[in-house]
Amino acid sequence: MIKNLDLDSQFIAVLNKLETSESHIFLTGNAGTGKSTLLEYWRDHTKQNIAVLAPTGVAALNVKGQTIHSFFGFRPDITVQKIQRFYRNRGKKGLFKKIDTIVIDEISMVRADLLDCIDTFLRLHGKNHNLPFGGVKMIFIGDLHQLPPIVMDSEKEIFSNFYKTPYFFSANVFDGLDFEFIELKKIYRQTDREFIEILDSIRNNNINNDQLTLLNSRVDEQFETPSNKFFITLTTTNKKTQIINEYHLGKIFNERFIYEGQGSGKFDVKTLPTIGKLEIKPGAQIMMVANDREGRWVNGSLGKIIKIETNKKGGADLIIVELEDGQEVVVTPYTWEMFRVEYNPATDKLNTESVGSYKQYPLTLAWAITIHKSQGKTFDNVIIDFGWGTFAHGQAYVALSRCTNLKGIVLAKPFEKAHIITDEQVKKFLSTFKYLADPGSNSSVDLETKNEALIEIINKAINNKNLLKFIDGNNALRTVSPEVILIGKTNNKQLKAHCFTTNKIEIFDLSEISNLKELSGVS
Repeated sequence: MIKNLDLDSQFIAVLNKLETSESHIFLTGNAGTGKSTLLEYWRDHTKQNIAVLAPTGVAALNVKGQTIHSFFGFRPDITVQKIQRFYRNRGKKGLFKKIDTIVIDEISMVRADLLDCIDTFLRLHGKNHNLPFGGVKMIFIGDLHQLPPIVMDSEKEIFSNFYKTPYFFSANVFDGLDFEFIELKKIYRQTDREFIEILDSIRNNNINNDQLTLLNSRVDEQFETPSNKFFITLTTTNKKTQIINEYHLGKIFNERFIYEGQGSGKFDVKTLPTIGKLEIKPGAQIMMVANDREGRWVNGSLGKIIKIETNKKGGADLIIVELEDGQEVVVTPYTWEMFRVEYNPATDKLNTESVGSYKQYPLTLAWAITIHKSQGKTFDNVIIDFGWGTFAHGQAYVALSRCTNLKGIVLAKPFEKAHIITDEQVKKFLSTFKYLADPGSNSSVDLETKNEALIEIINKAINNKNLLKFIDGNNALRTVSPEVILIGKTNNKQLKAHCFTTNKIEIFDLSEISNLKELSGVS
C-alpha cells in the first residue's frame, strides 16, 4: 500500500521521468518490483491532467481507473474502420484536447488492434491530429512476461493477416514511435537471491538442471495443509478452483450464510470484484479482495472466518476474520466505485467522478484461485497445481512469482521445462528495447540479445528507407544507408551499407557496432 512506499533513488528517478519526460514511456519490471504502487503514488501527486486506464474491469478497479472501452466509449466489436466511420463526433467536449497523459496499466493484456483504435480516436479528438495518439503522452505499464492478450480462435486467422503478434507493440502506431524504456530493477516481493534467480530463469526460459532440481525439491503430491498456516492453491482453470473451494466448504458443518451484492448506477456486472452471490461459513478460508481503508489488510490477504454476527435489527451482519498475522478484524460490506474522467471547463482540469457502485463483503472463498486471478497478488504459502499443464505464455512465471519465498511453495506435481511457455516475439521486442535504453553499454546485454536488437533496428531502417548512425569498432561515428544483413564465414552477423564518411560500400560486424540509431525522416 502507498503508506509503505519506499521512495528510494530508483523510484524517485522514475517518478521524475513520468512527470517531466515528453516521450511516450513503457514502464516494466519483474513481478514484485512495485509497478502498481509506483503508479498509485504518481497519480496522487502529479500536476498533469491524466487518465488511468486498464484492459479489464477488475484491473481498472484496482487502479481506481476506467476500462479502455468505457473511457473511449468503444463497443466490444470496435475496429479502426468503425472509429473512422462512426466515432467522428463522439469526443467528449474538451476532454481529449485537455488531457496531457493517458496511463494504461496491465499493458501485457492490451491487443495491438485496440491500441490502433486508441490512436485513431485520439487523432480525431486530441490536441493534434497529425501526431500519434493525437499528441497525448502515453505511459504503458506492465510486464510482458505475464499474462498475454486474448485472441479468440475464430479471430486468429484474420488477426494474423494484419498484425505480427497480438501484443500492443505490434500495433501500426508503434512503428517508429519515440519511446522511453524504463525497467524497475529492485524486487520487493522476494529477498532470497537463489529464488529470484530461478524466477528470472523461468521468465526468460533458460532454467538449468540445478535450478530445476532445487525447484522440484518443493514437490509433495500428498501434502496436507497444516492447521496453523494459510495455504492457497493456484490452478490453471476456473473449474478446478470451483471444485476445490466447494469441496473444502462442504467439509465444514457450520451454518451457511448467503449474501447478495447490490449494484447501482452504471456499474458493469462483468467487472464484479467478487461473486454476486457469496456463500460462506464460519471456518471458511477467505481472501480479501479490496484494500482496507484503515490498513488492516490488502487486496490478496488471506484469513479464516471465525464467526458471523447477525444483525437482527436489519443492518449488515458482521464477519469476524482472523488474518494470517493472527489479527482479528471485523469485516463489513465494502463499496466499489466505477469512475469516469470528465473535463471541468471552470477549472480547466480533468476530474474523476463516480458513475456507479457495487456493495458486497470484500472477500471470497480462497482455498484456491486461478493463476489468472492471482496476478498482482502476493502470498507467503502457495500450492501450485498445473494440472494437465500450462497453456498460456507467462502462466508458470505468474504462478511461481506470487510467493514471497521458495520454502513457501508446494508443487502438486513435478515442475517441467515444458511448463514454461515463452513467446519469442516478446523476448525479441524486450531485447530491442533493453539495448535501445542503454546502447552505449556492451555489457548491459549479452551478444545474442544485442544482435537481435541491432537486426530489428536495421531491418526497420531498411523498410522505412532511413539512414543509420552508430559508433564502429574504431570508436568512429558512422552515418550509413543500410542495404542488407549478411552472415559471415564464422556465422557472425554483418551489416552491408553505404557509408557517407568514406563514400563507399562497407561491411560492419554487428559485434563492433554500438549506439545504433535510426535517423527517422532522413534518407
